[in-house]
Formats: sequence, structure tokens, C-alpha cells
Amino acid sequence: MHIGILETGRPPDELVKQHGSYADMIRIFLAREEPDWSFSIYPVIDDVFPEDVSLCQAWIISGSRHGVYENLPWMVRLKTFLGQAITKSVPIAGICFGHQILAEVMGGVVRKSERGWGIGVQEYMLQTPDSAGNSLQLHAIHQDQVVVCPPGATVLASSSFCPYAMLAYGNKALGIQAHPEFSCDFEEDLLLLRRGRTLPPDLVDQALTRLGTERVKADSAALAHHISAFIKAGICQTS
Repeated sequence: MHIGILETGRPPDELVKQHGSYADMIRIFLAREEPDWSFSIYPVIDDVFPEDVSLCQAWIISGSRHGVYENLPWMVRLKTFLGQAITKSVPIAGICFGHQILAEVMGGVVRKSERGWGIGVQEYMLQTPDSAGNSLQLHAIHQDQVVVCPPGATVLASSSFCPYAMLAYGNKALGIQAHPEFSCDFEEDLLLLRRGRTLPPDLVDQALTRLGTERVKADSAALAHHISAFIKAGICQTS
């Protein structure tokens, strides 16, 4: 299986040497579930795009510090690319910014939430009939979120802070607001770096007390399995 990672953002320079890029994190996160998968990274944030949506068997969109409403030239091009992939039924999974831009492509609305920042470990209640009452605990860091659900999307997970935390569009696309690819160490370093800059110190301090739990690691692994199953199902449907 060959997967293309659409790199829409990068960690702060101070953290890259120790933790790698967002694309690296996604590759490592999925490789634990699928060690035989291969990956190609396309830095679309630098306007470097694949020549064709069929070049890879599925696409993963990374997180980014940008907001989808900025409509930068590379974002406009990315929306066109994603629309083409959906038309051709090439499976797509989006993380954080990737989740948000997928929602916009599918007719949803994204903006800065009136609820403020969601950072650290967040709990999301699963909404599928066979998982009612169960939840996932995952790392997150975002102020933007989907505020109007795209027509026809299925809500797979939600919270009081983030009602549209995981969305599915049949077998064609899957969006996840959280960051299952983040390690506890990276989330901690990122929060400390942004403490008092872009993030309120008291909110960071509260978030730091909830990092590092075994539950988060287990739920991240469960989500890697879910993404893998989604991609495989989407590919089988078009084979």
C-alpha cells in the first residue's frame, strides 16, 4: 500500500530536530499499525503537489498552523485536488487542519470557535450505534473547528467543546480534529513553547496535568487501526 501525505504545516523549528515533521509523525503513527505501507510526502504548503490524484492509493492531510478561511493560493489548489480525489474515490483522511479543509470541500463551515482553545488531552464520545457510551482520549491543539457539519457527513465522535470532532463521508473521506499522531512528549514541548505566547498560561498548566496517560496511547493505536480499516475499505470498493 502506497500512501501520500499532503504536508500542510510544520512544527516550530525548535521542535523539529527532536520530534520530526508532522509528516514524519503521521508516517510513524500509521506504520505501527501497517509496517508494510510505504509513504511519499508532498509539501503542498510550498505549492508542491502530486501530478495526479491516482499517484497514491490514499491520501493523508496533515495539521497546520494556518486557518482554512485564509484561502491562500496553495489551499485553493489543495481544495481542487481533494475534490478530484473524492470524485475518483481515492480515500482521504484529514487530521486537524486536514479535517477542517475536507469539511469545507464537502460543504461545511470552519471558523475560530467561540469556546476558545482546545488543548492537551480531549475526550470524544463515539457516536456510532455499536460504540455508544464509549469514548476516545486524544491529543489536541486547536482554536479553529468545524462549526457547520457538511451535508451528508456522519458524525463519528464529538464532545461538548467540539461537536464535529470526527466526520466520515461514506468510504471516500474521514476527518479527525484531534492529533492521534502526536506523542505525549511532543504535545508537552509544544504547549510549553507556546505558553504565554499564543496560549494562555493557565490553560496550558491545566492541560499539562493530563498528559502522558496510558489511555491516550491505547486510543491513539485504536484510531490508527480505524484509519487503516477505512483506507482499505475505500480501496477495496474501487478495485
